[in-house]
Amino acid sequence: MTSNVNNDTPNLPNPSQQKANNSLLIGALLVVLGLVAIALPAFSTIVAETWIALILVSAGTGKLVYAFQTREQGGFIWKLLLSILYIATGLMLFFNPLTGVLTITLLLGTFLLTEGTFELILAFRLRPQQNWTWALANAIGTLLLGALIWFQWPSNAPWLLGTLVGVSVLFTGISRIMLSLSGRPAINAGDQVPTT
Repeated sequence: MTSNVNNDTPNLPNPSQQKANNSLLIGALLVVLGLVAIALPAFSTIVAETWIALILVSAGTGKLVYAFQTREQGGFIWKLLLSILYIATGLMLFFNPLTGVLTITLLLGTFLLTEGTFELILAFRLRPQQNWTWALANAIGTLLLGALIWFQWPSNAPWLLGTLVGVSVLFTGISRIMLSLSGRPAINAGDQVPTT
């Protein structure tokens, strides 16, 4: 028994194909934004610092509202102080962006040195296991990155954050494009209608 396919039927957009196209477009946009951030590191550093400031002010405002909503439950003073700390830090970063960039860069270097130290301890605790050297390599890399940030501070502050954000956005865009392209053959194969 044969079934005829009506060729006069208009091609309806495939939802899977549309999702893949949207993902590909977003990936391309992220790649462009990442390259711009890397090409203009001073500008992207200020944008990243301002974004962090706005997040802190927003979080502090939310904590302040929560503190007043739950003041009957106890701990009101601590919630209030924490919300004021968030808001004050955010405002300081927002109104003094250069100081904020210096501070965030120093905090990033400190964080990486601390994280690398803990990863190094973890690596030696994992030493009897197979492939423990991967954890060791990760710890050494994190420590080196933290040390580079610390020893080049403050001269690296104007470009470091923007460059790191740009690299992160660039790789996110590349991975999204690759995932979208790898899903296309399966989608295209599913679009073929058997004519028998």
